[in-house]
Amino acid sequence: MALSTKLFQRRSSTAVVFGSRSMSWWRTVQPAPKDPILGVTEAFLADPSPNKVNVGVGAYRDDNGKPVVLECVREAERRVAGKLNMEYLPMGGSVKMVEETLKLAYGETSEFLKDKRIAAVQSLSGTGACRLFADFQKRFRPDSNIYIPVPTWANHHNIWRDAQVPQRTFHYYHPETKGLDFAGLIDDIKNAPSGSFFLLHACAHNPTGVDPSEEQWKEISYQIKGKGHFAFFDMAYQGFASGDPERDAKAIRIFLEDGHLIGISQSYAKNMGLYGQRVGCLSLLCEDEKQAVAVKSQLQQLARPMYSNPPVHGPLIVSTILGDPDLKNLWLREVKGMADRIIGMRTALRENLEKLGSPLSWEHMTNQIGMFCYSGMTPEQVDRLTNEFHIYLTRNGRIR
Repeated sequence: MALSTKLFQRRSSTAVVFGSRSMSWWRTVQPAPKDPILGVTEAFLADPSPNKVNVGVGAYRDDNGKPVVLECVREAERRVAGKLNMEYLPMGGSVKMVEETLKLAYGETSEFLKDKRIAAVQSLSGTGACRLFADFQKRFRPDSNIYIPVPTWANHHNIWRDAQVPQRTFHYYHPETKGLDFAGLIDDIKNAPSGSFFLLHACAHNPTGVDPSEEQWKEISYQIKGKGHFAFFDMAYQGFASGDPERDAKAIRIFLEDGHLIGISQSYAKNMGLYGQRVGCLSLLCEDEKQAVAVKSQLQQLARPMYSNPPVHGPLIVSTILGDPDLKNLWLREVKGMADRIIGMRTALRENLEKLGSPLSWEHMTNQIGMFCYSGMTPEQVDRLTNEFHIYLTRNGRIR
């Protein structure tokens, strides 16, 4: 009897100790800071005002503020519905989708495609492509840094930070002119240690909407090549900036013509409206086919413990659209329609501000391009818009 009592007491004591430990495992975890972009939506949804407006999150909307699904996407869905199985894709993703995506970036008749010099894998949209490259950079160039423009999409910093790649910055936006700080940008390229990595926005720079001119891109390419730097392009808005995918890939084509070996992140969130499908592609131009095979194998190796295999439905929609001439032409018309509407809204906003007698110059609104307008408003002005007028946007003054 005494023995059983002692055993019971010991078990009870042990349970208390282990229970106490399990209770304390996460006691030091504090709430994460709110994402500066997604936090805007959270605040907007919590606002009971019937007159509230959200111009902060980067998603295209119709005149009623509702999400838009392109007709080419609906037709592609009708064509593929119920016709394929749900088996895993290879680690590298949909071969057809990747092939069509590379044509958009490198050109339909690119010699690099013919020579099989491009290592490419399907990614979880542009975010996944950037993260996969950041991990690749860390694994194979562990002593390198990444130079990131000021400002940039906030998640760029998170991505390279979590990949443990040291970050540096380079001048990009000029607050006084609300345009490109070209002189500062070039100086930073020249002063960076040879062989540095530079993150470049291919078009429709997020968050400023400020893009270099063609001549400026040529000079940027020249200087980067002169210092032996590596250019990694984040191209999240091809076709969505000017309405012409070829024009929006001009920066990349300039670098290719100048003989760079580059990396590219591509996404279909904006230009096909496939936000929730998470369809993207990471590609690296290599010296030859043998190197491309090796690089692709390593990209797949990195993807394996992350997510193993990418999703199947989104890339099926993309490959159906881009692989059919009629559907592709419909997409080109629709993406141009979205871009033209955004350009028209920029013009209308500027004209109305000028008609209302604003003493400020709003020329930058029509000089910038793409989904975002870097208004120049201060955080305090943004707070007033939110608190008094229920207009929600990020505190850097970026308007969607």
